[in-house]
Amino acid sequence: MAEDLINFELPSNRASIIKVIGVGGGGGNAVNHMFQLGIKDVDFVVCNTDHQALVNSPVEIKIQLGSSLTEGRGAGNKPEIGRQAAIENIQDVTDVLSRNTKMVFITAGMGGGTGTGAAPIIAKAAKELGILTVAIVTIPFRNEGKRRIAQAVEGIEAIEKHVDSLLVINNEKIREMYGDLKISEAFSKADDVLAIAAKGIAEIITVHGYINVDFADVETVMANSGVAIMGSARASGDSRAIKAVKAALQSPLLNNNDISGARNILLNVTSGKDEITMDEIGQITDYIQAVAGEGADLIWGNGTDPNLGDDLNVTVIATGFCTSSIPELYIRNKQVDVVMLDGERSENRVVKESMFEVKDRPSISHKRERLTEQEQSQRTIEFDVYADVSKPSTEKGLFDDDEFLVTSVKTQQTATKEPPVKTGTRQNATPLTVKANIDQLEKIPAYKRKNIKLDDSEHSKASNVSRFTLSEEEGDIFLRSDNAYLHDNVD
Repeated sequence: MAEDLINFELPSNRASIIKVIGVGGGGGNAVNHMFQLGIKDVDFVVCNTDHQALVNSPVEIKIQLGSSLTEGRGAGNKPEIGRQAAIENIQDVTDVLSRNTKMVFITAGMGGGTGTGAAPIIAKAAKELGILTVAIVTIPFRNEGKRRIAQAVEGIEAIEKHVDSLLVINNEKIREMYGDLKISEAFSKADDVLAIAAKGIAEIITVHGYINVDFADVETVMANSGVAIMGSARASGDSRAIKAVKAALQSPLLNNNDISGARNILLNVTSGKDEITMDEIGQITDYIQAVAGEGADLIWGNGTDPNLGDDLNVTVIATGFCTSSIPELYIRNKQVDVVMLDGERSENRVVKESMFEVKDRPSISHKRERLTEQEQSQRTIEFDVYADVSKPSTEKGLFDDDEFLVTSVKTQQTATKEPPVKTGTRQNATPLTVKANIDQLEKIPAYKRKNIKLDDSEHSKASNVSRFTLSEEEGDIFLRSDNAYLHDNVD
């Protein structure tokens, strides 16, 4: 009877549908950190040209790249060597990815040789297998040198063509956030951010919750989505929901970008012993919807993690922006041919341009305009000085048209010239430049020089104006103090 029972248990060693592949030194260190941290139901793989780094990795699945090309000695900080090494052993990579893989994370530290050169080749192979491919890459710290930064940019531009979604993590932003750290601590923080990104996406699928988000939901959000931005944060205490979602949207993973304008948003909320409430869920979703806009399609799920305790963790992934460019990170010098307006090409000038920018830039065309020259015809008038003017000419002149015909002539009038206004004034003026004239004028009063006649004033006794005022009050005659013709002060 017992032999007739059918065993429905799945084999415990079955390969996971999600794989995390670390490429190169930086990607391998990040995967080693994730492996020790522990991500549920995920298979880890490390690929490297450095044999010693593979030996020291605790990850079980290891792929040696460029076995004959580099002989296990690394790519020497040359992306082309890393690219050729990945091509040499690409079959080993496809064999691992062919084992029940639905989604793959490719992590790499851009700027070196193996990660920069091999990661795009591995991403292309995964995409050709129909696997949902997500790349999580880092830009070097600024003090790692301009050459590594330039190589990182080229690597990102190459891998972007072969992935469904691309997350770019700027190490310099991590440095600004945590301050001046020791070298080991700084690179450890970079590994932490990479782990948070991969863990935040993978456990949305693998960790079961009451409202579950499965692989199909993640595929809807991330398939062919281009550049994605992600934020993750945790908070506790009062208003932990609002604190967590605000911190997630200010995460260094976002590279100073916001989620406004995204078409798809994937939200995962994980709580510990203190389970999240319905009101807290509403606060988080309402806040994200308000920031992203009403046109954004929000898919969310929740899970539990006893390790969180009383904390609440919020992970937000936004995709489907109107631009496929990468967030702005650094400024580099680029040779640009400048075409002058006169059509002559000037010498190459060094122009500082932004490597990456979220917003679309208007395209500038440097195509020369073709100008066609047209000859201007000029009318020539010929005069014959020996012609007989007595005979009327039959040829029609330039001004013989009807529009130039004169119908009437007005009589010309000679304009009379008006004398200058100040002529008489100037003639009547007495010259004052001679001292004798001035002395003579001083002897004659001005009113006599002006011929002004003055009448003699009457004596005060002959005046009829009385200095007294008559009043009918009690029949008395008295002198008023307010008489206008008298003054208190005789001086």
